[in-house]
Amino acid sequence: MTVYGIPNCNTVKKALDWLKENQIAYEFHDFKKKGISAEKLSDWSGKFGWETVLNRKGLTWKKLSKEEQTAIQDQAAAIQYLINNTSAIKRPIIEKDGQAILIGFDADNYAQTLG
Repeated sequence: MTVYGIPNCNTVKKALDWLKENQIAYEFHDFKKKGISAEKLSDWSGKFGWETVLNRKGLTWKKLSKEEQTAIQDQAAAIQYLINNTSAIKRPIIEKDGQAILIGFDADNYAQTLG
């Protein structure tokens, strides 16, 4: 299982704490350091929708001008933006056996999905 995120994100910290408390092994992929591929973003967008993968609640998004925000109107534009601005990816994203299964953190969803 792989957890994608950035280590200083509070939501990622909550998710990792939950995984540790429930003794679930994982690898951590820091996409600030390791980056992320367009293919991976496309897969996640197919699973969750590009609007969900693009975190519009974070500071990275809010720092954009209205014109820049308005220009991101489809999956292709969102993916291009996210490749260059990994902090705007909703996190964490958890993959199991190469398939995205969770986005964000909700203890109930984690318990239901990961047991």
